Amino acid sequence: MGKLLKSYFYWTYSRGCFHYDVMVTLILLFVFITPHLWNYGDKPSLAASLQHPIQFVGDDGGFVVTVSAADVNLDLHTTDATPWIKKQLRKAIEPVTGDAVFVERWETTTGNDGKPAWKVWAHR
Repeated sequence: MGKLLKSYFYWTYSRGCFHYDVMVTLILLFVFITPHLWNYGDKPSLAASLQHPIQFVGDDGGFVVTVSAADVNLDLHTTDATPWIKKQLRKAIEPVTGDAVFVERWETTTGNDGKPAWKVWAHR
């Protein structure tokens, strides 16, 4: 048994034999099954699904993102809307910046198309 495991580990079998096929099958199973079992921390980009383009300007340690107001889902019926706005702005810029981003401040502005937008200062 030890010799068999050692030969599998060092891949000593020639191509086309039974043991070679077993190793290739195990590798393929690992490649195709593990993404469903473990979270590797990668997500597909949702930037293509946005209605309006996002402007992204990076500098040392932080970045400024301009997001169309139509892409931010805001419901301002709460008494203190600041945490809600921060959460929604973070959600809107995640497709471009990734999920490990901290929103520092924001302001309302107009985009290049003249429509209302949010200017968001954030960092990782």
